[in-house]
Amino acid sequence: MKKENIVYIGIAVIVGLLVGYFIFGGKAETASMDAHNHDAEIAAEEMWTCSMHPQIMQPEPGSCPICGMDLIPADANGEGLAANQIKMTENAMVLAGVETLVVGSDVQGDDQIKLSGKVAINQNSDAVQSAYFDGRIESLSINFEGEEVRKGQKLATIYAPALVSAQQELLTAAGLKSNQPQLYNAVRNKLKLWKLSDAQIDQIENSGKVVENFPVYANVNGVVSAIMVEEGDYIKTGSPLVKVADLNSVWAVFDAYENQLSQFKTGQVMEVTTTSYPNEKFKAKISFIDPILNAQTRTLEVRAELDNKKGLLKPEMFVQGEVEVSKMENAEVLTVPESAVLWTGKRSVVYVQPDGNSPIFELREVELGNLMNDVYVVHSGLKSGDRVVAKGTFTVDAAAQLQGKKSMMNQDGGKTMTDHEGHMGMSSAMKMEFSEKAQNMFEQLLGSYMKLKDGLVASDATQVQQLAKEGVEVAKQMSTTDMNDMAKQHLAIISEKLTSISKASSLEKQREDFIMLSENMIMMGNQMKGLNEKVFVQHCPMADNNKGANWLSLDEEIRNPYYGDAMLTCGSVVSTIN
Repeated sequence: MKKENIVYIGIAVIVGLLVGYFIFGGKAETASMDAHNHDAEIAAEEMWTCSMHPQIMQPEPGSCPICGMDLIPADANGEGLAANQIKMTENAMVLAGVETLVVGSDVQGDDQIKLSGKVAINQNSDAVQSAYFDGRIESLSINFEGEEVRKGQKLATIYAPALVSAQQELLTAAGLKSNQPQLYNAVRNKLKLWKLSDAQIDQIENSGKVVENFPVYANVNGVVSAIMVEEGDYIKTGSPLVKVADLNSVWAVFDAYENQLSQFKTGQVMEVTTTSYPNEKFKAKISFIDPILNAQTRTLEVRAELDNKKGLLKPEMFVQGEVEVSKMENAEVLTVPESAVLWTGKRSVVYVQPDGNSPIFELREVELGNLMNDVYVVHSGLKSGDRVVAKGTFTVDAAAQLQGKKSMMNQDGGKTMTDHEGHMGMSSAMKMEFSEKAQNMFEQLLGSYMKLKDGLVASDATQVQQLAKEGVEVAKQMSTTDMNDMAKQHLAIISEKLTSISKASSLEKQREDFIMLSENMIMMGNQMKGLNEKVFVQHCPMADNNKGANWLSLDEEIRNPYYGDAMLTCGSVVSTIN
């Protein structure tokens, strides 16, 4: 019995093992195969991108061909996202400095509206010195516009044939004044109508000589704002000679939007400031509100009168005015930071983060009102509680353009451009366009950049500051040339970084700003139709705390601007711009 039991038990164990294998082993193998196939499918679909250059898309990990940074997994092809939505990686958000905030009713009660404008001549005190008789300008006693004149000062000398005849009549009538006083008085009055004074008439009468050239004197104190004649010109009665402006009182002329009209009234007090005197505040009163709206700009003129006895304010000087607005009782005002708004023509857009825990952003058009303390009043497009991108808005929009999504510059979304080999490149909305003059100016800007780079290689912070100042001036000149909005945005960043470098006294700060300066120079250089010299894009993997950084060089030989002599030859050429 014991042997039989042992046999039965053994058979049962074997059967149990076989059944267990067929039941669970098969499922495990199937599950293993499924898992393997699933992983293979994920691996097949996974794409890799660069956190600094999201236009780079590769099917396998490696280094970014632009900056050399390690590629990171890209999001799956954006399935489930609307045309106006974009998804960014957490790493890209950190590098771009993206910050969000929840909008709400931050402004209510008394506050200010900020207006931008210019100083203008007060036309109420702008005098035009005119000719009172026909004649010829023999000489001018004023030499240039801006010259200060005093009331009674001689402005010009005029030869007037009619005055010569009138003087002869005076001398004749003077001998007959006892017999014909009415004739004598009529001749004197005639000369007075031509603005000759009693003293001048008496002098002619007493001397018995005819004066051929008559002086013209200033009627008011002020500054010559326009000289309207030249020596030798023939003039008619009433012809303007010079304009004299009294700058003791000037106007500040502002442009206000039509939706701000209800906030202004004549006599309202405002505070005016200017960048020329940042510590000075000028009090003014609104003296005029234009009743006619400019149909093109949808703005109207608001004019305030300023006391300028100190002579600090000059015509055409830029000024900013702050006006107190009326109290808004029982009214909540939804606001959004000025930095969150992107403007393009008549459109203004923001980026909203629907879910604060997900890096998905949605383009939203908004209708804005007054600018108060660096925030805009929102009329439509947002509701209280919406989370918007407050910093890094342009970077988010640039990423949307690169992915062919709706963006500030592209209302319908754009396709991604590919080169002749089919490689994915920059979206059409990111394309920069330059006039021939702008391309020539970029050559000069590139020259300034190269000198700046050499200064960093030499680790000479003082020289770098001076070279950056020169670069700022070149960038300013380039900004006056024709280019599209995308090019202007990159040029603005270049100018900003050059300005920052010019103010930084430490090499560490200068080299930190040089990273972003170089990236924008590379992006702009890559879209130039042709440069006079081949430019090498070089990369140091250790710069920027081992994140890697690029720079441009005219020499293929590595001279590292981020470390100088410490690691002079650290780096490699990653691409060229022909």
